[in-house]
Amino acid sequence: MYSLWRRLLFRYDPERAHEWAVRGLESLQSFPALLSLSRKFYAVENPALEVSLWGLSFPNPVGLAAGFDKNATVYPALSAFGFGHIEVGTITPLPQPGNRKPRLFRLPREEALINRMGFNNRGARQAMEHFTRLPRPRLPIGINIGKNRNTPNEQAFQDYRCSLRALYRHGDYFVINISSPNTEGLRDLHRPEALKPLLEDILGEREVLREETGEIRPLLLKISPDLTDEALETAVDVSLEAGIDGFIATNTTLSREGISSPLREEAGGLSGRPLAKRSTEVIRRIFRHTDGRVPIIGTGGIFTGEDAYEKIRAGASLVQVYTGMIYRGPSIARKINRELLQLLKRDGFSHIRQAVGKDA
Repeated sequence: MYSLWRRLLFRYDPERAHEWAVRGLESLQSFPALLSLSRKFYAVENPALEVSLWGLSFPNPVGLAAGFDKNATVYPALSAFGFGHIEVGTITPLPQPGNRKPRLFRLPREEALINRMGFNNRGARQAMEHFTRLPRPRLPIGINIGKNRNTPNEQAFQDYRCSLRALYRHGDYFVINISSPNTEGLRDLHRPEALKPLLEDILGEREVLREETGEIRPLLLKISPDLTDEALETAVDVSLEAGIDGFIATNTTLSREGISSPLREEAGGLSGRPLAKRSTEVIRRIFRHTDGRVPIIGTGGIFTGEDAYEKIRAGASLVQVYTGMIYRGPSIARKINRELLQLLKRDGFSHIRQAVGKDA
């Protein structure tokens, strides 16, 4: 069924098609009965898939990555499609339009996307209003936060602290995004001399908010796939020393290895199938380097249960999809979870946590 819709949608500009999808989901949220039916249809409920991390309960390990629900407007509808968690954003303190259009490109032959969106969003205040108004799903909601493009890196901590404070009561976990290639200079924040004070400032703000609210929210760092192995391990060490609670591996890549499409020359981050191998390598290296002491969410090129399982066996406790949903449709979480149950049974595991890091 989705293949027919995809054929139609792929005739149009990718960003326009995405806007139509968001509007459709907003309309769906007006019909609670339809949402309830969707949940029953897409849900795969099995204790073997339930994951507990950071004091949070995930009904299954397959989440939706940041980038789809940029403004926290449709996470209630998205939660009806069988995901174990939803991550919204990236959200910046102030609204910003992002980069000039066109800025999103499909590469169907490679099952990939190139984007140079540039953190286009309506800002933290608008997101806060959406969270206050919309119903809360029964699954964890993550909030991905970034800096405004005009904020110098030396002052980036102010942007992250501002968004964290504004949205603290609404997120179950927060992701510090320093790895998008589409905001000039952002990835420079991976360098230890920049990363250490940045994380210390953000974690310090988290401590103040913990005292104010009585609640502690886990903070994760989203890692670039384009770091050298040495730079990756250094960033991990600095992050753990500062007190980070986990990692997301990885963001999009600037590499065009194996891409034959003429669109390979477009600037921006590449996601989808071509990213799968590198993101798995980064997951495995982080898991080995930390002896599996810190949770990892794996993302990049996940289309099937085998793809997800590969990342879990490399060291990911949870996984996220995005490009895979664009190509495979809203039933992707259901399909992946069903396949994961088969793979666990094949390998003699009674629970998903038994597979984490087995190939690391």
